Parts: sequence; C-alpha cells; structure tokens
Amino acid sequence: MIAPLSWKAVLGAVLLSAFPSAAQGPAAPPGAAAAAKPSSQGVTLPKATAVTLKNGAKLLLVERRELPLVAFSAWLRGGALGAPAGKEGLAALTGELLQKGAGSRDARQFAEAVDSVGGSLEVTPSLEALVINGQFMSRDTGLMVELLSDMLTRPRFAQDELEKLRERRVSEIAAAKDADLRALIGAYFQAFHFASHPYGAPVGGTEASLPGLTREDVLAYTKNHLGADRLILSVVGDFDSKALAAKLEAALGGWARAASPAPEVPATAPFKGRRVLLVDKPDATQTYFWIGNTGIARGDPDRVAAELARTVFGGRFTSLLNTELRVKSGLSYGANSTFLQYSRPGPVVIASYTKTESTGRAIDMAVDVLTRYRKTGMDDATLASAQAYVLGQFPPRLETGAQVASKLSELAFYGLDSSDVDDFARAVTATSREGVRAVIQRTLPAPEDLTFVLIGKASAIRDVARKYGTVTEMKISDKRFAPPSAPAKR
Repeated sequence: MIAPLSWKAVLGAVLLSAFPSAAQGPAAPPGAAAAAKPSSQGVTLPKATAVTLKNGAKLLLVERRELPLVAFSAWLRGGALGAPAGKEGLAALTGELLQKGAGSRDARQFAEAVDSVGGSLEVTPSLEALVINGQFMSRDTGLMVELLSDMLTRPRFAQDELEKLRERRVSEIAAAKDADLRALIGAYFQAFHFASHPYGAPVGGTEASLPGLTREDVLAYTKNHLGADRLILSVVGDFDSKALAAKLEAALGGWARAASPAPEVPATAPFKGRRVLLVDKPDATQTYFWIGNTGIARGDPDRVAAELARTVFGGRFTSLLNTELRVKSGLSYGANSTFLQYSRPGPVVIASYTKTESTGRAIDMAVDVLTRYRKTGMDDATLASAQAYVLGQFPPRLETGAQVASKLSELAFYGLDSSDVDDFARAVTATSREGVRAVIQRTLPAPEDLTFVLIGKASAIRDVARKYGTVTEMKISDKRFAPPSAPAKR
C-alpha cells in the first residue's frame, strides 16, 4: 500500500534520531526471518554487494532467501536543505507527488499497482534526504523496479494532485495547532534555535510557504536535487544479486545526474546564554516545552556513550526525567530527552508538557535534573542497567529485511561502515562510568546555556518564561514557525 504522508509524519521526520536507528522502512509480516545476524557480541550486518552505476547511483544488494520478500530503501541526498528560502516544504511536497502518478500510471493507477500485489511504498522527507522505502513479494520484483524507476525518472507532477496536496498540507498544519502540540513543538524549536542556519527550515513547510509552491518549483527542485548521483539504494531479500543489478542498471542507468551540487551544511555550534520563545495559544490549558541546545552529529565518535547517557537521562520510562516529572511529582504524563543527529550536530532537548499552573515547577524540575546529572553522572549499577537496556533494544531494530535495507542506506549516507552495527555491542559493554560522565559533560548543555521553547497561554505563563531568559513572543496563529524578527534560514 502507498502510505499517505500526514502532517504529523512530516513533523516526525524532523524528530527522527539517526542513532541508533533511522527511518526503518515498512515492517515485514509476522514471522519474518532476521536479516541481520545475532552473535555472541551482538548483531552483525550482512555483507552487501556494492555496485556503482556510471551515472553515480550507488546500489547495495543483500540476498536473503528465507522469505519470498524484497525490501528496498532509497536515500536521495538534499531533502529540505535543497529548498530555496521562502519555499519551505518543497521537498516534502515533491516527495509525496512522486507517488501521485509516474510513467504510464496516474495517481490512482500507481496506487492500485502497489496495492494489487500487496506491496508497500512510502516517501519520508527529512532535513537532509528524501527517503523512499518499499517492500514487495519477490515474484513482483520486476514491478517494484519499474515503479521505483518511474517515480525517480518519470514523475508526472500533475497540477490537480499538487493543488490537492498543497491544500491538505495547510489544513493539516492548522488542525495540528488545535490538537496535540507535541507534533509541532519540534518545528518551533528548530526554527528558533537554528534561526540563521539551514537546520531551522521546517521540513513540511508552513502555512505561509505552502500556498505559493508551484509546479514550476517542483520541477526545478527535481532537476536540481533528484539525480542519479544523489541516490543510495539498498535492497535486501529473495533475489539474485547479479540479475537484480542488471535490472536496476537498465532501469536507472540512463537517469541524469542532479543539475546542482548537493547542499553543503555549515557548521553548527551550541548557543551561549539563555533565550526563550513563547508561543501564545490563548485557549491552552497545558504548556508544552522543549529545552536544549546543539548536541552531536550522527558520526560523533562518542555516539555510543551518548546513547547510554541519554537512556539514563530521558530515554526510557525509568529515566531520571520521567521519574521526577511523572512518577514522583505527577507534573507531567511524560518527559524524555532526544538527540537529533544529522551530518552536523543537531539539537539535544528535554521534552515534556504540564498543566498551565504548574509550568514553572515542571521547567525548574527539568533543569534541576539536568544540572544534577551533569554534576554527578551515574553510578555503576545505573550504567549496568543502561547497558542491558540498550543492548536489548538494539537487535529488534535490525530484524527485518526492510530495517536492514534502511540501515545500509543510512550508514552509506553518513559515510559510516558496518562497524557502526557490528561493534555496537562491544562499544556498549566497554563503556566506563568515567567515560560516560565525560560524554555527559560534552554533549548535554550546561544549565546556563539553554534555548527554551514554550507553547501555552502566554497571559498565564509570561512571567514564568521571563525567569529563564530574554523572551521572544509569537502567536500560534502566525503562519510561520519562527518569530517575525528571526533571520532568514539561508
């Protein structure tokens, strides 16, 4: 089936942490055999047959014959970073239009071609890439290659489909502002924290940018950023590698390279001092908040220790944040921490929400937990518990062919190799308490250097917000995620 790209899914793409797993792809049916192999040291990735086509497209092929399934994950470098200033959401709109008719099939016929064979196909936009994941029965591999090739090389970009998607996107943003604001606050945080950096661009666009996007914009984006040299395609499943490579070369070998160089991302750095964005939602009965700064990149050498540090701080139900804000105090239904990891360091944040009247107490408690954790680190028993938890959570992320295909493409995209998976368990068990403490100090922000984003009833929490730093205000009804005074994102 073709997965519709909801507004929440687009915003979720912003929140995807690339470590320890990125866009997983569609899950295999129950009973699917593991595609990555367990060992006494953890999980090892299967060795892929690598093929680079003359036009620059990179293919990674892994034969797995246990089940008659073939899964693929295609990563196209560029993503939202490739959209010009003022055209935010162009990459996401282009990605969804790829599914709305290609080659000889219009939107309905394309969807029926996928559904009629029980296949799955979805496009996920992110800051740095467009990701296409799919899974088909092995007998339908030819159709799979045809559909993927048509999407990439012969998209229709029908005007009526563009208009429907554009209108739906704007409506979904407006609806999200009246729903669970956890789906939106990440866009506000990144737009505010990275105001002068491309990472501040909202992946799904805004109510201001989307109505102005045209078919000509989509065609220009496609020419500049959807090219063979941007493609990393991993395929895992029941096929012969030599035969599939020949099919893919016949289908994609004539695809042109992108007309423009891939976007280069400037360095990011932590913000010094404190600042606050207060988004006024006058009818709110709760305050949603993110607190953080710039953290680490996907390829950071301390990423395993950082995952252990995050697990204890806010990465599981028994984490320090959730224990204090939910279990002990009852100030929130949930609190967590997230490391968003890209080619450059992305944000590390505390995320939670609370009743309007308890806003100050909840934020004070979150900052206090951060302060104490940076000061004391964790004891040996806590480290051992975190190691066991992380080791237990990792293998299920690499059980299916779809998950392994996604991981292979992700690693190639970020310039990493199989040791990222193969050595993960050894790195976890080898991490010391002193080592984790040093990583905590480096990767978690100091209490005096924090960006706060609060969405709630401004008249009730304005004085509270001022306690934490210089306050910038905007309204939830504003059509952008950044305050009007924010610099351009390019």
